[in-house]
Amino acid sequence: MTGPKKLIIQIPCFNEEATLGIALAALPRSVPGFDVVQWLVIDDGSRDRTVNVALAHGVDHVLRVPGNRGLANGFRTGLRACVQLGADVIVNTDADNQYDARDIPLLVKPLLDGAADLVVGARPIVDTAHFSWRKKLLQRLGSFVVRVASRTTVADAPSGFRALTREAASRLNVFNDYTYTLETLIQAGHQRLRVVSVPIRTNADLRPSRLLKSIASYVRFSAITIVRTFVAYRPFGFFGLPGLLALVAGTSLGARFIALFAMGDGGGHVQSLILAAILIGSGTLLVLLALIADLISINRKLLEKIDQRVADLERHLSVPPTGLVAAPAPPIVPLAPPSTTTSTKAAPSA
Repeated sequence: MTGPKKLIIQIPCFNEEATLGIALAALPRSVPGFDVVQWLVIDDGSRDRTVNVALAHGVDHVLRVPGNRGLANGFRTGLRACVQLGADVIVNTDADNQYDARDIPLLVKPLLDGAADLVVGARPIVDTAHFSWRKKLLQRLGSFVVRVASRTTVADAPSGFRALTREAASRLNVFNDYTYTLETLIQAGHQRLRVVSVPIRTNADLRPSRLLKSIASYVRFSAITIVRTFVAYRPFGFFGLPGLLALVAGTSLGARFIALFAMGDGGGHVQSLILAAILIGSGTLLVLLALIADLISINRKLLEKIDQRVADLERHLSVPPTGLVAAPAPPIVPLAPPSTTTSTKAAPSA
């Protein structure tokens, strides 16, 4: 990265007045390698004093989202706003001060060195005292599944402490409303973005996680997110491979029945013919579905490129993000009324 560089640290928020001030107080105003460091708070329809707390702590930009649309939407909206505001690098962190802001220079270093497009902070899961053994197991299992699905080497997939370049931010799209962490990694892997993990520190727990309401719901929503994203980016592999296997199996059974029938022994193998017909029919439908899904995937990729060009155009035209809250103006001090007394100051002598 060359030339003046701008870093924007974004924090998605929903009713975070109790913890946001603590998180903001820890954020840096200068980071090595950057000429400008700004803060952006995305208010996801908070019903408390989140915006007041943000402005009181000197946040540069506050983006208000009408209604509570979820963490994933807040993350996506923030990325688009950061691109429009001219950020070269974007850091995402949480309002509950989970991540140690002192590690932001460590997080952005691979981007400054040109070694990565997306950097994910890997938490010390095993050594985190307030994580239950179930949560630790889920974190490790989820990260393994995402590594396989995304073809990356991310150590802590659910981590929200991330840094990414402007180009990567323009290329990532979040479709689900539950969480952005897993989906963006799978997207990044299939878009051949360079994804790197760096170890980071965490702070004491200030409040319970709002995403992990129960183990069952977390597993269910995470599994749905992984499958949906994988289907969106690898539709032919998801539908086509099972379809081809079904076609091969059905054709083999059908050929076997024909051979037995030719030898006069087909009457006792009608069930093989029925199964062959089911497999061939199912395989044909799956292959056709794979072709249609692949065409839809190509169309989606074209739309993503158009969306990226629109984002770049908005940035060059300095189009302000929708929902941006202006910082409070300084109080207007009324001018003193003109004096009616005659000045007695002596004129300077010649």
